[in-house]
Amino acid sequence: MSRTITIGTRGSELALWQTNWVHKHLSDTFPDLDIRIEIIKTKGDKILDVPLAKIGDKALFTKELDIAMLKDEIDIAVHSLKDLPTRLPGGICLAAITERWDVRDAFISKRYSKWSDLPKGATVATGSLRRQAQLLYQRPDLNIMDLRGNLNTRFKKFDESDWDAMILAVAGIERLGWGKRISEKISTEVLLPAVGQGSFAITTREQDRQVREVLRAINHRPSQVAALAERAMLRTLEGGCQIPIGAHAEVQGDQLKLRGCVCTLDGRQKLTARAEGPVAQTEQIGVRVARELLAAGGKEILAEILNSQPGAEK
Repeated sequence: MSRTITIGTRGSELALWQTNWVHKHLSDTFPDLDIRIEIIKTKGDKILDVPLAKIGDKALFTKELDIAMLKDEIDIAVHSLKDLPTRLPGGICLAAITERWDVRDAFISKRYSKWSDLPKGATVATGSLRRQAQLLYQRPDLNIMDLRGNLNTRFKKFDESDWDAMILAVAGIERLGWGKRISEKISTEVLLPAVGQGSFAITTREQDRQVREVLRAINHRPSQVAALAERAMLRTLEGGCQIPIGAHAEVQGDQLKLRGCVCTLDGRQKLTARAEGPVAQTEQIGVRVARELLAAGGKEILAEILNSQPGAEK
């Protein structure tokens, strides 16, 4: 086919790595495609001195790209899947999900080789409420520092600090070639990952059938099934990046297994649920896990967190 496709992306090193991956794989499959890259700065990239939970939901990292797409300024957008809202704007669809990388979180420390080696009262940096809550569930003595910015910024802040450790996603670190900085890959039994962690997503306009067909070439079906189950769980819980929710789905043959958790912000409570079944019931499995979590007390936890956020009605 002969056509020009413009890819929209954030400008961080990791976002550009993901976009260049998409560029290469589409170019290899469709040599006649003219592919261009357009860098767009999002609100989440501009506000780096305030915790994410205080400035909004996942759309912080996607809204400007969505607007550009609906205005026909770009044809597709590349996102880290964990940053993509479970409900997309009208006219935009999730067209492809790439093969999943390691889903685990990375423990990074200049002093300790394992997260369990941290002394009482140790300081750990992370920008994720999900990680914070699950760490405090295991170790309520830890001192958690909020950490924002792209990976380069976070490593710089960490290296210049006296913090004992920081926690980041394994996938992003390894994609940028910094795997040697990882002291330990933390088991998902300790830290359930974010919904979609390890994959990146490509969105496009719903009516652009030609582009949707092109993107099928880079869609990884097992990763897509796992992500759809996790996203169905998150959508049913109505959670965003300001809610401590973890999930991990695995596809084995024609079977799907899903684990999920909801935590209080202080880590005192961690509710878990799991379900499995045929991949044909992907969405239903995600909904089932969410409903189990809500019935076990998740509804009250989520209501309390939402009511405590800025702008909530008192």
